[in-house]
Amino acid sequence: MSHEPPHMDPSHRPPYRPSPEPRHHRPQPSHRPRYQPPQDPDFLLPWQSSAPSRPPLWPTPPTTPVPAPGHHSDLRRLRAAYRTLRRGTTLTALGFFTLFLLLSGFAPGLMTHPIGSGLTIGLALGLCQLPVTLLAITLYERTARRTVDPLAAELRRTGTVR
Repeated sequence: MSHEPPHMDPSHRPPYRPSPEPRHHRPQPSHRPRYQPPQDPDFLLPWQSSAPSRPPLWPTPPTTPVPAPGHHSDLRRLRAAYRTLRRGTTLTALGFFTLFLLLSGFAPGLMTHPIGSGLTIGLALGLCQLPVTLLAITLYERTARRTVDPLAAELRRTGTVR
């Protein structure tokens, strides 16, 4: 006689029980037609206090014609001034940083050349990065105040830009 536990005996099997229905199974809703209110325009649903207003038969024209944006010469001048402003400040800040990176990569002898009292050209250029960035910010604000802001104020005053 074998001394194996009953679960190891191949002749001993538990009785068959069908597996329960999977959890993700949900009964499908019935395909009843949705409620459609009557087509009578004076019919009110319980939550409506008055009949819905009917749309006008024709659209009302605007009171004053407004020129389309993009075709106005003042808007073009404003966009051009703003574009010049962005390019100038971006080239100032990123140009200096790109010059610093190029010199670091391709002219290491120049960057390690001592200037005096332990300061090298590379370290001096790296320390100048903050003042150059502040200069670019100052240039941006000054140019915006002188060129872009007056154009934008004029367009707002004339009513072209809302």
